[in-house]
Amino acid sequence: MFDRRMFNPTRFACARKRNGLSKSQIASLIDVDLKSVSAYESGKTVPREDVFARIITKTGFPADFFSGDDLEEPNPDAVSFRSMKKMTARQRDMALSQGAIASHLCAFIEEKFDLPKANIPDLSHEPTPESASETLRQYWGIGNLPINNLVHLLESKGVRVFSLAVDAREVDAFSTWKGETPMVFLNTYKTAEHSRMDAAHELAHLTLHRHALRHGKDVEYEAKSFASAFLMPKASVIAQGMRSPSYEDLVKLKKIWKVALSALNYRLYTVGMTTEWHYRTMCIEIAKRDRTKEPNEIARETSQILSKVFSALHDEHISRSDVARFLSIPRSEMEQLMFGLALTSIEGGGKRTTEQPSANLKLI
Repeated sequence: MFDRRMFNPTRFACARKRNGLSKSQIASLIDVDLKSVSAYESGKTVPREDVFARIITKTGFPADFFSGDDLEEPNPDAVSFRSMKKMTARQRDMALSQGAIASHLCAFIEEKFDLPKANIPDLSHEPTPESASETLRQYWGIGNLPINNLVHLLESKGVRVFSLAVDAREVDAFSTWKGETPMVFLNTYKTAEHSRMDAAHELAHLTLHRHALRHGKDVEYEAKSFASAFLMPKASVIAQGMRSPSYEDLVKLKKIWKVALSALNYRLYTVGMTTEWHYRTMCIEIAKRDRTKEPNEIARETSQILSKVFSALHDEHISRSDVARFLSIPRSEMEQLMFGLALTSIEGGGKRTTEQPSANLKLI
């Protein structure tokens, strides 16, 4: 039985946005006028029982979802969206509403497990992105060594990493803070190398722009420079002694830092290992080969925390479907948050990884 008193307007708005629907579109789907939808979302009125039944059918969210507490949707002004001009309001809303559901899942996980606390220093005072990347590597004690798995490293430092279920090139990734907990969302439909660079890019926003997040080309250039320097330390690149490398040389070198050829080509230029002419020549060569694919593509980085969490829950006879029901969300929403980051084919399962650094995880 539908209890009108329990209807939460913010959750209705969240369900609408996750489906990529405008107010007029959802109004048409549930056979009401636009004013009614606006009234539902403002809390002025509550849908009739027959309308509510259509809301459940058209959004795919269970009835209980609409009667929970408010979900904490990230503030758009505090989110590091990259291509603001190219991104549509629909894409932005889909991403932000997914952030709200991820926070909902995070709260469930953190209640049951002892997860790593955030260890992300504020490096906004550093004079350059390059120096900030060097400071962070020193702070974390990794020197100039190549980073074998960036997702694992971020998780060990308290970052919660999720998949971004917005199939649009305009939304590469984004990051935000939920209180004192940093969160990163990666578009895992793209190449593994691309996602790895995106993760480093979002790390830049978390360290450089937390307290003064701005939008624009300058901010994105800072994040790009930081990401490049963090994944490919200057000393490490120069030590290879590879000046003006050929395409074949780049393919061999990329194995060291696990980055895209274009990113490596750019980094070699910025550290003075190639001339501008050679850099541009290699840009043309890389584009000729195939801009959408990577030679010798690396394995996609996965989440230790998500895999371990659901493996531990499975051991307690708690399935993913059980978790979805407890959170009152469609299981598909939970799977999308983990797509490409954890096994989804095994009910409640997950693949344990032995790569270091590991994220400490303890069932409370």
